[in-house]
Amino acid sequence: MDINQLNCFISVAQTLNFSEAARRNYVSQSTVSRYVRELEKEFEVQLFTRSHRDVIITNEGKTLLPYAIEIVDTLKKAKTVIKQMHDGGQGKITIGCDVTSLAFPSKCIEDFSEKYPGIAVDVCQLDGADRALAITGGEYDFCFMPRDMVPESSGIESLVTHCEPLAVVTSKNYKFSGRKSVSLGELSSEKLLLLSESVCPIVYMEIMDLLRTFHISPNIESTFDELISMYVAVSAGIGVSIIPQSLASFTSSIYTNSFTIDDADTSIAYVMAWSKEISNPAAKLFMEAVKKYAKGEDNVYGL
Repeated sequence: MDINQLNCFISVAQTLNFSEAARRNYVSQSTVSRYVRELEKEFEVQLFTRSHRDVIITNEGKTLLPYAIEIVDTLKKAKTVIKQMHDGGQGKITIGCDVTSLAFPSKCIEDFSEKYPGIAVDVCQLDGADRALAITGGEYDFCFMPRDMVPESSGIESLVTHCEPLAVVTSKNYKFSGRKSVSLGELSSEKLLLLSESVCPIVYMEIMDLLRTFHISPNIESTFDELISMYVAVSAGIGVSIIPQSLASFTSSIYTNSFTIDDADTSIAYVMAWSKEISNPAAKLFMEAVKKYAKGEDNVYGL
């Protein structure tokens, strides 16, 4: 069996016409007939019934057709990926990142861009729109987000990349200065400045659940739809914030301090999600870069 046999079989199955199949594959009609006979001999079944007037595909032929299409498509994708690897990579991938997903995809993108400088990487922030549509609608090749934000859909696949602990962020000279960690109990009287539930619902709900577990009534001073606005408020000493640890590390230590939380398990699982129908060869290469750094659910992402 070879790719030419399968291509000709697919053409006959789709057109039910040997002459048209020959024209589509730039071969003679006798060649198409030979390829079909060779496949029938290999599978030991009849794929078509033929008369002077009609060509009818058999049940066995109908069963083979989707497999033949998949094999041909897979070989085409493999040729494209191998050529890209050989040529240094060409193309583009588009990545959507939840506002709390920064450090992990940044490392993957850095590694990928060094290895495949010819492949452009476009990074966008995911908004509060339909996440299922964002993943499967073709706008993004990959989306990074908390695992619990991934919609339940048979058309979506995901890979757990890491678990992210929460951290407390304060102004530079706040009363916790000089320490490495704080306890949740110490936040009972603090004014909280949080990213809004509409922007990062999983992180927001996780914070609320933690505070309730410790019987702390949240004293929320303000919520923010933008990370920069929240940091301006924190650095000005209006209140303190609780955000994923890697997000805290992305900001300048000139204006703020960050502290781990030492009396609770605050880990949130993060994933990379993508559509099962993804066909971008460049995206396949990026997936390998992500797998290199993915630590899975049992490991906290080290910064």
